[in-house]
Amino acid sequence: MASVSIPACTGALLLDIEGTTTPITFVKDILFPYIREHLEDHLSTHWEEDECKEDVYLLKKQIEEDMKQNRACPVHVVDQTVHTDEEKAIRKVVEDVLWQMAADRKSTALKQLQGHMWRTAYASGRIKGEIYPDVVPAIKKWRERGLKVYIYSSGSVEAQKLLFRYSVEGDVVELFDGHFDTTIGAKVEAKSYERIAEKIGCQPEEITFLTDVAREAKAAEEAGLNVLLVVRPGNLELTEEESAHYTLITSFSQLQLTGRA
Repeated sequence: MASVSIPACTGALLLDIEGTTTPITFVKDILFPYIREHLEDHLSTHWEEDECKEDVYLLKKQIEEDMKQNRACPVHVVDQTVHTDEEKAIRKVVEDVLWQMAADRKSTALKQLQGHMWRTAYASGRIKGEIYPDVVPAIKKWRERGLKVYIYSSGSVEAQKLLFRYSVEGDVVELFDGHFDTTIGAKVEAKSYERIAEKIGCQPEEITFLTDVAREAKAAEEAGLNVLLVVRPGNLELTEEESAHYTLITSFSQLQLTGRA
C-alpha cells in the first residue's frame, strides 16, 4: 500500500496492541494458552496472598454484576475429585476464568488476573513480547518529531507494560507516554475515547487512533478522533464497506508526518 499522511493536527497517536503492534497469534497461541495451562497452579500457590485475594474478589464481583444485568454466567459443575473448601473455591474460579476466556470477555477482573500471571512468565523468560518489526522504528521517529504515543488495549495496563518491557526488541516501554485499559471504558464505546482525550490533554481531533477492529474504529471516530485501520496477517477480515470507509495501512512504515519540522 502507498504512504499515508498522519493528519497535520495530530499531537498524539493512540495504539491498539493485538493485531496492530503485536500479532494476534502471539495472544491466541502463547499468552492465552499459558493462562489455561497454569491457572490452577497459580491460584493454589498464591491463594492466601493479598494480590490473589483481590483478583478473586474482583472476579466474584464481576459474576454478581453479570447476574444483576442478566448476562450469561458460567455454570459450575460439582467436581467429585474436589474435597476441601479451598479446592472447591479454586475450582470455581478456574471454571469462571476459562468460561470468560472462551467467551472472549474483556472484563477488568479477568484482565487483571491474566496480567499478574503473565508477569511471572515474562520475568522468568518463558515468554517474550512479540512486536511487528515496523513498530519500534516508527514510534521512535514519531517521538523525534514531537508526537506523544499511547496504548489503549483491553489487556490490563500491567500486561501491556510487561509485553513491551520483555519484548523481542528489548525493553521499549519507555517509548510510550501512557497506557489505558478497560478501567477507562470499553473500546467499542465513544465515551472511552473522549475520556482518553481528556486524560491526555488533547482535543479528540488531535489524536490519531490505530486499530485492526472496525467496531473500535467506529467508536473512536464517533468521539472525534482520526482513525486508521491496520491490516495485518491473521486479522479479522474487513467488509467492503469498512475497507472503503477507513484509511487502511499494512505497516507503520507507511505513515508519513506532514507539516512538522
